[in-house]
Amino acid sequence: MRIAIVGYGKMGRMIEKAAEERRIEVGLKLDEFNNAKFEGITAQNFEGIDVAIDFSIPSAAVENILRIAALGVNLVVGTTGWQDHMSHVKNVVAGRGIGMVWSPNYSVGVNAFFRIVSEAAKLLETEPEYEAWAWEIHHSGKKDAPSGTLLKVMDEMRKSGFTRRIDVASNRAGFIAGTHEVGFDSLADTITLRHTARSREGFALGAVKAAEWIKGKQGFYEFGDILFNQHFSK
Repeated sequence: MRIAIVGYGKMGRMIEKAAEERRIEVGLKLDEFNNAKFEGITAQNFEGIDVAIDFSIPSAAVENILRIAALGVNLVVGTTGWQDHMSHVKNVVAGRGIGMVWSPNYSVGVNAFFRIVSEAAKLLETEPEYEAWAWEIHHSGKKDAPSGTLLKVMDEMRKSGFTRRIDVASNRAGFIAGTHEVGFDSLADTITLRHTARSREGFALGAVKAAEWIKGKQGFYEFGDILFNQHFSK
């Protein structure tokens, strides 16, 4: 299996390491030096590439996806901050007959957290005395706020039926890998749910596993759906 890494920064290097540990060849690495104007996304460069993993930047993600899809190459996308274009991307994926996995977070624990929060929101939707908050903190280099992960958390809460206001806050400081928290508070008590990442290696491994899974498949998938309904090799 050969992959391309689009966005060869800190996450890209972690993805490279995780891929090599699983005996996956990294056949192409694109960054701001060789793909500033998308000039690196060519048929020649992507010849023999099974899956492209995009951890680039919000302003480049959609164009990366569209150009790679046009080459008929499957995708794993972990870049956030472009979700307003999601409907268009899904249509392109279907029209090109390729496969794509998307998630704002490829951590197994975070995807379990999404489901735990969703269930809590469902249980408390009929208890109006409980008010809700959602909060996250990341390293100072993270560009989007709220994070894509926190937006996904709130989306899962709303899909579960929680219609009341959710107070939202974000912080950026230091080198924090990522903490996400959801809480419900009433006069009687407080319920707090929190996920704290110790490092970003887990995100990289999840993205590589998603690439292994999407190879040769068609359709648009979210990582959490395939994670909890399909077998991943260890």
